[in-house]
This record gives sequence, C-alpha cells and structure tokens, in this order.
Amino acid sequence: QVQLVESGGVLVQSGGSLTPSCAASGFAFSSLGMAWYRQVPGKERDVVAHITADGGHSAYVLSVRGRFNISRDNAKTALYLRMNNLKPEDTAIYYCYVDPVTRWTIQQWRESNFWGQGTQVTVSS
Repeated sequence: QVQLVESGGVLVQSGGSLTPSCAASGFAFSSLGMAWYRQVPGKERDVVAHITADGGHSAYVLSVRGRFNISRDNAKTALYLRMNNLKPEDTAIYYCYVDPVTRWTIQQWRESNFWGQGTQVTVSS
C-alpha cells in the first residue's frame, strides 16, 4: 500500500536551515511528480514546491523561492526539502505527496487519501 513517511522537522531558530525528508513506498515513485505541502492550524494545506518525475524541473511558491530547494532520489524513493534562511512564518506541518496535477487527474490519487503524518517544523524568532 502507499506509504509516505516524513521526518526531519525540528525546532530551529530564525535564519537556520533544515532538510526534512520523505520516504515513499507502494507506488511508482519514479514515474510521478512530487511535491511538498505545508499546513498551519486553521488553514488549508498548500503546496510549497513541486518537482518533476525525473527531478529535472522544480517550482516554488513565491514566499519560499530562493530559500527552499526540493530534490528527489528515485533510487531510494525519497523526497527532500532543503530549507534555508527559515522564517517564523515557515512554521507548519510539512507533508510530501504527489504534485497537484497528479493528485487531481489520476484516479488512484484523486479518490484516495494517502497523506502521512507530516513533520512539524517550528521556527522561533
């Protein structure tokens, strides 16, 4: 079955760096675009960054552009998010998942809920 296990979130000071990771299994990881999402209490889960299946292209929301870097290792079926110059507003639970297009266009993902537990990133000011 599909499993997505995020780890690496910790409490870090403003300006610090962190690299959460995601271990994926149970699906064709190397064939799908992937993404990192984040959620704060009371708000919807929003995409932060996404990357193509081969890792050749990535995109970021404006608020993290230039500070975050998404990468993947298809041999290890792992997804990473290098986070630099962290700000208090980056505080959230971070989740890995398929990218938004895959999420809504492929039946398996559109009709299922495979979200993991996420990993908490807290940035102190």
